Amino acid sequence: MISKQFRLHGRVQGVGFRYYITQKANMLGIKGFVRNEADGTVYIEATAPDRKTMQVFEGYLKQGPSLARVDKIDATELPSQSFDKFEIR
Repeated sequence: MISKQFRLHGRVQGVGFRYYITQKANMLGIKGFVRNEADGTVYIEATAPDRKTMQVFEGYLKQGPSLARVDKIDATELPSQSFDKFEIR
């Protein structure tokens, strides 16, 4: 298991980003959460079964939904987290 936190900068709010990434996380078997922050960023904590799955997830973060523009992603590895599902908070 690998856990990471992400902060996405750019046009990431008001474009369906949370719903998009929830769909991708569920498709990949990733658990965690996504939320909009007051500073206009999107914050994600995610736990994947392995590094390869996390890399695929990170690719989806960089791409985003069609109306999004991701300018920068801050990523930090976390101690293993335990989540039941992936949800929007």
